[in-house]
Amino acid sequence: MVLKTNDKPAALLALEDGRVFDCASFTGPGEASGEIVFNTGMTGYQEILTDPSYNGQMVVMTYPLIGTYGVNSEDMESEGIRAEALIVKEYQADPSNHRAGEALADFLRRHGKMGIEGLDTRALTRHIRTAGAMRAFVSTANLDPRSCIQKARAIPPMVGRDLTRAASTCEPYRWVNGEKVFFASPQACFRKGVWTAQGRKPSVAAIDYGAKHNILRCLEASGFEVIVVPAATNAADVMAMAPDAVFLSNGPGDPEPAVQAVRTVRELLGYRPMFGICLGHQLMALALGGKTFKLKFGHRGGNQPVKHLATGRVEITSQNHGFAVAPDSLDQGEVEPTHINLNDGTLEGFRHRRLPLMAVQYHPEAAPGPHDAGYLFETFRRMIAANP
Repeated sequence: MVLKTNDKPAALLALEDGRVFDCASFTGPGEASGEIVFNTGMTGYQEILTDPSYNGQMVVMTYPLIGTYGVNSEDMESEGIRAEALIVKEYQADPSNHRAGEALADFLRRHGKMGIEGLDTRALTRHIRTAGAMRAFVSTANLDPRSCIQKARAIPPMVGRDLTRAASTCEPYRWVNGEKVFFASPQACFRKGVWTAQGRKPSVAAIDYGAKHNILRCLEASGFEVIVVPAATNAADVMAMAPDAVFLSNGPGDPEPAVQAVRTVRELLGYRPMFGICLGHQLMALALGGKTFKLKFGHRGGNQPVKHLATGRVEITSQNHGFAVAPDSLDQGEVEPTHINLNDGTLEGFRHRRLPLMAVQYHPEAAPGPHDAGYLFETFRRMIAANP
């Protein structure tokens, strides 16, 4: 049993399959629950914590020392922490970085989230790789293994959960110079004259299923005028805006139960050029008649090798997904695979052979991660130019 030391209360982490880990909380007393997953990145814990795709999940960092560079106001991927808890081998309480605005523990406490340390994260990661991602419960108040295991088993599974609306914006907004600019009323967005650039920039309606800020930064940096609309937006409202293109964002949860989102995407197929990332990739595949499935332990980290089939080039990519598209479920006469994962052969990208549609499963905006795939935003812009 981990004893309370240096004001760090003992805690117990229990998995639904009965495995338990003694640990401690570096953020004080509390409880947390969710699907437990691991991320192989050496850095980027702030971006990971604030990525809306981690809604409903507790994240294990495989790199052992976390907290060394603190937290700052510039590296946020949303307005707050979206992960349920952060689990590390050893927390570093004294950050050393000129950009640090506060310590990681203070950041977690401020957002009401738990930070857990003092357990063998290698053993935990190996267990997840063998048994698969699963539900977990951690507590400082309840240290009874049997009770905690039962609480883990009572958590709703990720399969079957549509989390798009919970992760989405409630109101449409412009993304201008890295800031959100909201409309006087939501209805003011859905009209043809909403665009301010008047043809000088390609306009993109970005449907937000849990969009990372860096995707919006990359779209803006690539010369797009961007308006972000809620996940519940229907196809008629998007068409009323008359954008030059449509973008489908990343997001959390199981894509198949997101029936309304799939219907909207299906009705927009061929209307304007369309680009999907991560969950957007899965929703587009479903709209095209494909199927998705849950990966055993997902792809999460900034070191995932992906092969670009047209060039043979290998890209080191940033990824965060627990579901994937079944390539055999897509009509090969209509849809062409463009990228595959070199670790497990899963589909990482596709394009439509006739319509101006493309999607990738990984994250070309990185944050955190390598920039090998940043060219895709320019590819999207060229696709729009070729399909006015």
